Amino acid sequence: MNKADIAGKWALVTGASRGIGRQVSLGLADYGCNIVLHSRNLAHTEALAAELLAKGVQVHQVAAELSDQTQVDAMLATALSLVPGIDIVYNNAAVMTPYRSDWKSVPAEDFRKSFEVNVTALIRICHGLIPGMAERGWGRIVNVTSGIQDQPELIAYSISKAAVDKFVTDTARHLKEAGVLINLLDPGWLRTDLGGPNAPNSVESVLPGALVPALLDDGTTGHFFRAQDYAGQTI
Repeated sequence: MNKADIAGKWALVTGASRGIGRQVSLGLADYGCNIVLHSRNLAHTEALAAELLAKGVQVHQVAAELSDQTQVDAMLATALSLVPGIDIVYNNAAVMTPYRSDWKSVPAEDFRKSFEVNVTALIRICHGLIPGMAERGWGRIVNVTSGIQDQPELIAYSISKAAVDKFVTDTARHLKEAGVLINLLDPGWLRTDLGGPNAPNSVESVLPGALVPALLDDGTTGHFFRAQDYAGQTI
């Protein structure tokens, strides 16, 4: 794989305080990428920020509740005031509403919450950062999706991820000429707060695969990447 040189570039990682977001932040920093860490509360990313600074990269922290679009807009404004521009956005943050054994009675609130965080906030972040990427002629957008299927008990979560997939595939070709690549990443079923303790894969197994769409240098866009396809490999 031919890898783009991301040393000195800036990445925004949402949901960075733990799980996949933490692993991605550490992995990007190993390539010399500077990181803007998002979480709900600045205190949640303090320890990670210190760990990244020790790697020799620059770090900023921003906070927002992604179900509140006013906070999303304010977070983007803050991030862009702190750095020359965001070159990579890793939309990792998501919510999973409760498992509903009576899947024919899923409350409307489950759908509203899932779409506010998993779809609306994600798209607003993309739309807020794409113009700057296009102006600079380079950008990488990675939107975390899911391979979940045949589980109507989790329908609010799964269809929100299907909406993300549609957003990416419909958007990709319109950005390629500007040097902006937008792709999907299925991390696999991981032992995280969202995936639960019975998942078959450790959170560490998301690397190096989760970095592949951020390091692309071959024009691939609108593609569905599976992190577990790269487990145990080097890239």
